[in-house]
Amino acid sequence: MPVLRSFLAGLLLAACSDGGPGRIAPPGFVGAGTCAECHAAQAAAWRGSHHDLAMQEATGEAVLGDFDGATLTYAGITSTFFRRDGRYFVRTDGPDGRLAEYEIAYTFGVEPLQQLLIPFRGGRLQALGIAWDSRPVDQGGQRWFHLYPGETVNHAHELHWTRAAQTWNGGCAACHSTALEKGYDEETDRYTTTWREIDVSCEACHGPGSRHVEWARSGGAEGEAGRGLPVAFHDRRGVRWVVDAKTGIARRSRAPGGRVEVEACGQCHALRSTIRGDHVWGRPLLETHRPELVLSGFYFPDGQILDEVYEYGSFRQSRMYAAGVTCSDCHDPHALDLRADGNAVCAQCHLPSRFDSAGHHLHAPESPGSRCVACHMPERVYMVIDRRRDHSIRIPRPDLADRLGTPSACVACHADRSNAWAAAALERVHGPPGPAPAFVEAFAADDGGFPEAGRSLAEAAADPALPEILEASALARLGSRPGAAPAGLIEAALSDPDPLVRLGAVLAAAGLEVEERLTLAGPALRDSVRGVRQEAARILASVPASALTGELRASFDRAAGEVLAGLAANEDRQWALLDRAAFQAALGDFQAAERSARAAIRLEPLQAQAWIALAEVQLLAGGEEPAERSLRQGLATVGEAADDLQYALGLLLVRRGRPAAAVEPLGRAAGIRPDIPRYLYAYAIALRESGHAARALQVAVRLQALVPDDPDVVRLVEELRTGR
Repeated sequence: MPVLRSFLAGLLLAACSDGGPGRIAPPGFVGAGTCAECHAAQAAAWRGSHHDLAMQEATGEAVLGDFDGATLTYAGITSTFFRRDGRYFVRTDGPDGRLAEYEIAYTFGVEPLQQLLIPFRGGRLQALGIAWDSRPVDQGGQRWFHLYPGETVNHAHELHWTRAAQTWNGGCAACHSTALEKGYDEETDRYTTTWREIDVSCEACHGPGSRHVEWARSGGAEGEAGRGLPVAFHDRRGVRWVVDAKTGIARRSRAPGGRVEVEACGQCHALRSTIRGDHVWGRPLLETHRPELVLSGFYFPDGQILDEVYEYGSFRQSRMYAAGVTCSDCHDPHALDLRADGNAVCAQCHLPSRFDSAGHHLHAPESPGSRCVACHMPERVYMVIDRRRDHSIRIPRPDLADRLGTPSACVACHADRSNAWAAAALERVHGPPGPAPAFVEAFAADDGGFPEAGRSLAEAAADPALPEILEASALARLGSRPGAAPAGLIEAALSDPDPLVRLGAVLAAAGLEVEERLTLAGPALRDSVRGVRQEAARILASVPASALTGELRASFDRAAGEVLAGLAANEDRQWALLDRAAFQAALGDFQAAERSARAAIRLEPLQAQAWIALAEVQLLAGGEEPAERSLRQGLATVGEAADDLQYALGLLLVRRGRPAAAVEPLGRAAGIRPDIPRYLYAYAIALRESGHAARALQVAVRLQALVPDDPDVVRLVEELRTGR
């Protein structure tokens, strides 16, 4: 009966939501139970998987942690976990810092850790900062631990479990449940969040299934494309992998098509933001989400993972992706297990006699170092204990690690050895490694802020062999260097079949003069993919209204409306409010921009960037005095240790002709973060302008040690030394 009710509910939803006569009713959700009627094997594989257990009600076997009076002391607070009347509770510090009891409503994830969700004001579910280590005891598990062990995250910290950064509804919820409706109301600051299924179920990937059920019940005509499903995963259908005897590597029998599978997995397995409120299945990821590119702070300059970027961005760099490998070539899409154990998963395409041998991997057979992933997919640890593998599947380059500051898979295991030792060992067997890929040198130069990076980025972006995501990233980096991107390069990239490359081209055009920017990026307002259109609207928002006429004006208005609609779907997230403020300010609507910036501050007043954004909007509106008040209020709220606020205040005071007053905040910024060149540069200038040349020279010399080749810094040191 539950299966029948689920099926009928899906059909009823489809029948009642057609929006009027003559319109085709959208498909409805039918639930995993209905799917299991015909797909028993897939349902059995899925049950108990990480997708199935992504979120559960906090009952019985779902709760893995010790709730028999276990305690954890962190930041001076002792939290106690206990049960009462069959329910689960924690006694911990609340929003005011006082101990209180909170009931656990849901568990979140299972392995290697499980988080807990607590009902909170305004319909929120908050993720507790203490998690359960579900690993076995012999691996250090079966304990409570705090997710921020190196910080003092108390109730006055922006990462505390009671604050906006830990709100499940607008953060991790969409990727742990099926067909989530966030239901946030900005005016009341309340959520009415719902889901079709609590976990990641069939329709999270395949889309709503009511039409598919209709198709199956009516006899299932073989010729119907998609069989009634919004998205058809045919990437691997009829494909064989044939080993090339010369290389020992398999080749795909047919060139990859639309990459539907990888794009679908990227919805959740990518560091990305949502750019529209309604989901569209079967379209490129950029239609609904904006994936983060390979930029400083997210990736190392060679493309290895740095921040918590998940798998999509690294896999798209790989030779495997270029060859047509999909996620399900290696992973069972329902059970989520690897398709084979150990090196056997790689041996599907890589001849074991050639690659799974000591002559190739230089390690004893069956040793940890003999595993393909040890060298080609090194791990990085997130959330204290969660080891995740880099999916760029690259050749180790210990010869570059010391110079570029990139991770080395070799010394990650051989901690007692050097990168030079590892490079020599590889060279003895595999020969000289050759020069670093051009994009690596270009990204490293860009990360270091070197002036010559513009030329090398343009050369890297023009390389036809460069993976599309790296081409897009090189183009995006050029956009922050005015005049560095050749117009011809941008024009060619704007017609690329990959929307990610077109996105990069639009970002590159941001560094051009207004007229050229409009000429190149204007047509992108009509791109077939929403993410490209939205980015074009962003970089053209500051173009004078008189330059946007006729059809171009209409295209811009449509794309700008899509930008604002996408941001409205995320108005519970501070990044979206700040993005909206910047877009409104670019359009010249400073009152709306200030409202958006203030809304961001209300959401999380401890975030320094929100105060800086407010001050920037006020400056654009001509209000230097209000901007200064906002920055000082931000420092009073966030704290004196907010280096970016100190820096912003110092720059504003210099702008207002008060360099002597700017010395203190700029000096504090440089003292907090002496590794940031722009802080030291501004501090030295303020000291010089306020008559402290000797101190300015000391600061400039420290700065030159950081960036010895920067011409502006070399000139500043020379001027201070000679007194010119």
